[in-house]
Amino acid sequence: MRILRTLWNTREISIAALAIITIAIHLILRFATEATPFQVQLPLLICLVLGGTPLVFELIAKAFRKEFGSDLLAGISIITSVILEEYLAGSIVVLMLSGGEALEEYAIANASSVLKALASRMPSVAHIKSEGTLKDVPLDDVKIGDHITIFPHETSPVDGVVVDGHGVMDESYLTGEPYMMSKAPGSSVFSGAINGESAITIQATKHPQDSRYAKIMEVMLETEQRKPQMRRLGDQLGAFYTPIAVALALAAWLISGDPTRFLAVLVVATPCPLLIGIPVAIIGSISLSAKRGIVIKDPGALEAIDTCKTIIFDKTGTLTYGTPNVTQIITAPDVDRNKLISQIVSLERYSKHPLADAIINEGERVGASIYEPSQVSEKPGEGLSGMIENHRVLITNRGALKTIDSQGYEQLPDQAAGLECIVVVDQKYAGTVQFRDEPRREGEHFIRHLSKKHHYDKVMLVSGDRKSEVEYLAQRVGINDVHAEQSPEQKVEIVRKESESARTCFVGDGINDAPALSLATVGIAFGQASDITTEAAGVVIMDSSLERVDEFFHIARHMRRIALQSAVGGMILSIVGMILAAMGILSPVWGAVSQEVIDVFAVGNALRAAFPPKVLSDIDDH
Repeated sequence: MRILRTLWNTREISIAALAIITIAIHLILRFATEATPFQVQLPLLICLVLGGTPLVFELIAKAFRKEFGSDLLAGISIITSVILEEYLAGSIVVLMLSGGEALEEYAIANASSVLKALASRMPSVAHIKSEGTLKDVPLDDVKIGDHITIFPHETSPVDGVVVDGHGVMDESYLTGEPYMMSKAPGSSVFSGAINGESAITIQATKHPQDSRYAKIMEVMLETEQRKPQMRRLGDQLGAFYTPIAVALALAAWLISGDPTRFLAVLVVATPCPLLIGIPVAIIGSISLSAKRGIVIKDPGALEAIDTCKTIIFDKTGTLTYGTPNVTQIITAPDVDRNKLISQIVSLERYSKHPLADAIINEGERVGASIYEPSQVSEKPGEGLSGMIENHRVLITNRGALKTIDSQGYEQLPDQAAGLECIVVVDQKYAGTVQFRDEPRREGEHFIRHLSKKHHYDKVMLVSGDRKSEVEYLAQRVGINDVHAEQSPEQKVEIVRKESESARTCFVGDGINDAPALSLATVGIAFGQASDITTEAAGVVIMDSSLERVDEFFHIARHMRRIALQSAVGGMILSIVGMILAAMGILSPVWGAVSQEVIDVFAVGNALRAAFPPKVLSDIDDH
């Protein structure tokens, strides 16, 4: 609904609607009634006065600013049609000029919507705890040192430290880490983190305006204000087409002394292939992309992606699945591996810990036996424990093991990248379970084909995750340019620096990626991420697949090729028509007819963009 409201609030859609209505009324009066000539032309005059006049004045202003695009020639055509009393042709040009822009309005992401999405995640009040009572106060009134209670499933309003309560929080949107993070007294909490099932109380360590979430909003606003505007394909072509058309029309008038030749040339020169052909190709590609689970929010991304030379990836949820999996179970000497796995899986079935699902899935994979535990206990910070087959099983961490079994602590394997949990059976070290967020199945093939198939000169991995995790992934997928432990501000600086030398594509998810997505020439987000990320990106991949990213590359290349065929082919035919008009072979009326034939060709060819190209993905063809 927001998209529809945006459409109807734009001037372009209002003028396009006016043109459609007045042209329809004109045709009805002309062919279905016995109206007078003035009555027949009146709707068109209304269109030209109310719709054409503001467009023409705007185009004149652009001319004074030396901005000579295809739309400027359309403005000249509108004036020319009025002079020729070709009111229908002028109204059609009004429709083309306003309609071409209106077709794209609904898909353009803007700073206000991104910032609105960011702000909507934050609570407007904080629950201040004082002398055993809770009081809701406006967020701006929170002071450093205040004790704030965060209810289950609420968003933390400020940065702070836990002073009471135990639980877990989802910080993945902020840090990029794919795991729910355990919280106990002394743990740090970021603003914007989402609380789990248990209420906790934190002590504010920063003012709301200085918190991590507020800083991301600040970077987001700065990014939107500083992002350079890209010249669209139609403007690039129109920049040299318009002067050619005007020069040819003036030359025809001066050489022949006949002003009608000037008018005839301009009528033929009306840049319909640029004003409608390119938008039709774009809309067709948007439709095709949607069928493939790819949402095009910024049509400019379709035009620009094939010109990008640097591609930058986030790690978590982009090149990885965003969920941990068991990578290795290491047992202590004389411990039966199968029995240990069964004990772990049987106990984890009663856990709410974020790693429990990974352990249960591993148990299903190896066909582990399931026992019924008793005396199950899971206190935050102390681990998960229970009695299984008369054995006391505890799943905890390295620090806890040191106090339980110091000799077993000496047997621990070196701590690897990723996460781990330690298993203790009857107060003795029994094994270590290691976890990792694994690369996507197609990740290595996708990365390695980018240079050959899509002409990327530089492939980078930029992540907020730990260095060991990022380097491990980079080695697995074949990326050499690696930047780990990067804040949102640092990501923006990297994108800005790279964008100075080449057009960039950024692929990521999570709120911490939003500023970088917005600053890059093309931002691609995975749609299962936050609403903020998808607002900042120009392209959203709904099913989080690198294969879909490759399909977007091919659809965009297909669209650009067809759009250029329609635009350049139409321009060449128009130039031929202009030469004939300049020679006096085509009158203004026949010039208009010939231009309509050219339009049919351009638009008909542009419609091919709605059909899939021969190759939608070539990840495995390299």
